[in-house]
Amino acid sequence: MISPDLAERADLHADLFASEWWRTAVIYQIYPRSFADSSGDGIGDLRGVTDHLDDLAELGVDAIWLSPFQRSPQKDAGYDVSDYCDVDPLFGTLADFDAMLEAAHARGIRVISDLVPNHSSDQHPWFQEALVTAPGSRERARYLFRDGRGATGELPPNNWESVFGGPAWTRVVETDGRPGQWYLHLFDATQPDFDWSNDEVREEFRRILRFWLDRGVDGFRVDVAHGLVKQDGLPDYVAPTDAGSMGGGESGVPYWGRDGVHEIYRDWHHLLAEYAGARALCAEAWLPTPEQTARWVRPDEMQQAFNFAYLETAWDAAALRDVIDESLAAYGAVGAPSTWVLSNHDVVRHASRLALTAENPQGHGIGPDSPGKPIPALGLRRARAATTLMLALPGSAYLYQGEELGLPEVIDLPAAARQDPTWLRTHGERYGRDGCRVPIPWNAAAPGYGFSPTGASWLPQPGEWAGLARDAQESVPTSTLLLYRTLLAERRRNDLGAGTLEWLGGFGTDAVAFRNGNVTVVANIGSAAIALPDGTVIAASGPLSRRGLPADTTVWIAQD
Repeated sequence: MISPDLAERADLHADLFASEWWRTAVIYQIYPRSFADSSGDGIGDLRGVTDHLDDLAELGVDAIWLSPFQRSPQKDAGYDVSDYCDVDPLFGTLADFDAMLEAAHARGIRVISDLVPNHSSDQHPWFQEALVTAPGSRERARYLFRDGRGATGELPPNNWESVFGGPAWTRVVETDGRPGQWYLHLFDATQPDFDWSNDEVREEFRRILRFWLDRGVDGFRVDVAHGLVKQDGLPDYVAPTDAGSMGGGESGVPYWGRDGVHEIYRDWHHLLAEYAGARALCAEAWLPTPEQTARWVRPDEMQQAFNFAYLETAWDAAALRDVIDESLAAYGAVGAPSTWVLSNHDVVRHASRLALTAENPQGHGIGPDSPGKPIPALGLRRARAATTLMLALPGSAYLYQGEELGLPEVIDLPAAARQDPTWLRTHGERYGRDGCRVPIPWNAAAPGYGFSPTGASWLPQPGEWAGLARDAQESVPTSTLLLYRTLLAERRRNDLGAGTLEWLGGFGTDAVAFRNGNVTVVANIGSAAIALPDGTVIAASGPLSRRGLPADTTVWIAQD
């Protein structure tokens, strides 16, 4: 049963379903295995998502993005897909998905599905067929099988390294028992890369897109959208030692950002256009600059691309002003919205990341022995200020589950509990991403903080999370949860997503200050208080002082 206020909200935003909703939407990422467990097995599921849709409607989001829930051996938390057109039993059934989708739409919430086209699981029927057929076969041509180098093919075809550490090639044993060809896996050895020059691969993904579009999904977040096409000849390449695991700071990489990917997304663009309701594609594309990323959202390609340049920007006023300017100019030049993001399932949560005092490349994670571990109070204060700044910017924004509770990165996970392939393949040299994937707390007094009725949890939850549980924040006016609700309500009320940014001077070099419509936004990135402009405060990331806007605080002021 939908409450009357939620039904009214769905009616008010019915026009969202007939317009280019993705230009201004606030989209909430759900990592299903860590969101809510309805069965008690310690792993979140689709019924758990359905059970909490009212909470998300009350938060004020426009859409949800579900990380992979398709059938998978779960070697990389579902990013190793063995059947793209079925739900993994861990998460439920197709009927559970359909019920969740219908319930979300009834609340005016769109649903975006993750799609993993760069690679499959090694348990995918296609790869299993490839293993039992000869080199040069049709079955092997769907993947990137190559002969090895050296006198007997004993060396990998090139020197590429896996994103998760170690070599990006694994040698197979042929059916006659002899060592055979090698296959490429930019990620884990259980995730062989498809060969996107193969027409059969392209047609298969058209079928997969149609399967989920026919069920009613509103779009797809495309995993590794910059990695499908590899440079001809697969030349040797050594990534810089300080590079993030998904690239992002490098140009000319033979397996990231190749021109051929754009032909694929133009094809998908036309396929989605066959469906009513403005379906959308969002690219996970780690590229050096907003200008390069904007190529993924030209008018005949995708609708959105994650703004990782913004996510990776330090808590520095000049750097923030620069990346905002660059983003608005680059995306605006191709007629696309900027898409802002601060956290997701692959990066250290920004409630911790913004208070780190040592370099931490994307994907490396933090743990008990990491240098420059964050100061929790400083991290939360900066995270609240950063979110308050981000949600005032024109365009679309993504939130990651639990950030509305102020959740920090979990640093002290036991070694035996860690499951990220990065941790396993680097033999503990990199902690990986488990720390941002710990199941979130709903009820302070319940087993597992309400994540699971039995208290089971696939990753251990910290004892101090009781105070961060959703129900513990509901009635606290200064809580992070109520801050997020206020920000989303005022963002919608003032139409900030569709607004225009006008920079303001007079607040000093340590401020990020601008006007969007009738709202003045000032973020104090420095250490000294900043005088507040005239007007009515409608949102603030923290308490204001008599001297004005304190350090690491952002305020929204409506002009009288």
